[in-house]
Amino acid sequence: MAAVVGIQDLRRPAVCALQTLAVAACYFAAGRLGLLRQLVVEGAVVTPIWPPTGVAVACLLLFGLRIWPGIALGALLVVMSISSVQPAVTGTLVGNTAAPVCAYYLLRKVGFRTDLARLRDGFALVFLAALTATLISATAGAGLLVLTGKLATDGFWLVWSAWWAGDAMGVLIVTPVLLVLYGARRQPCARRWKEGVALALITCALVPFATHSSVSLLFLVYPLLIWAALRFQLAGSMLCALFASVMATIAATDEVGPFARLTGVQVMIKLQAFNGAMALTALLLSAVIAEQLSTRRSVEQACQELVEVLEHLTAGENPPSRPPIEVDDRR
Repeated sequence: MAAVVGIQDLRRPAVCALQTLAVAACYFAAGRLGLLRQLVVEGAVVTPIWPPTGVAVACLLLFGLRIWPGIALGALLVVMSISSVQPAVTGTLVGNTAAPVCAYYLLRKVGFRTDLARLRDGFALVFLAALTATLISATAGAGLLVLTGKLATDGFWLVWSAWWAGDAMGVLIVTPVLLVLYGARRQPCARRWKEGVALALITCALVPFATHSSVSLLFLVYPLLIWAALRFQLAGSMLCALFASVMATIAATDEVGPFARLTGVQVMIKLQAFNGAMALTALLLSAVIAEQLSTRRSVEQACQELVEVLEHLTAGENPPSRPPIEVDDRR
């Protein structure tokens, strides 16, 4: 018995170390993907969507606070891949690590569920994790640029807002996708696979056209989001939103389609407004639909059990004892 306990004690640090390294690798990979598309605002290079923040929040929610060193290590690797490590970079590393940790604490404080099956979970992810916690990283990053003389004081708020929006979009778009993929059940629905293929084909054809057309057709994405949310809930709507966001970001950084002939600031505002509205629509609509479906299943189960009880009473039999119905608090 002592040997078994000793082996388990040795496994725990090893598992924790492997998880930390895996988180660092995922953070670094997401960072390199985010750096592929950049915009220049007031002379500062910013990313319209910063996926590592979304990766960090999802990893904290899934594996706990113990993997925060992996986030710090991943942020350090991203910085080392684009510039030399200087003492002033410490502020950026602290901000990029503290923001996801703060988001984790805020979400746990309100009883957040990673399945995002309640509307309150959607609101918590939007307002606490995406819009509130990312204020830390944006303030640290933009403030450091001002302190080091790389950014003029009058350009602080514009760069700060662009930085904040990029981190917020990473949480809004990337975190739900990772949570859905982690909790997905490997039980394909045979009844809807044809509809899923049709939705995927239409999305792959329509979204690139809408985001690269010289005529402003970005609104065509929203019917696809509604279709995906109604039929496939969060998994369908967020994957659709992620693809549309990537296509819109490519068009914006290439300055084509609806983003042509715009200044850098105008491109950033238009892109973030589109991404934000799209992510909110997909996330909150899916949460509402999931709540309704859960309520419907609970009511159907209660009605079925009531019918069985009435049938036994009509036949003069004692109704079979049943465990109490578990009420799923979806509100």
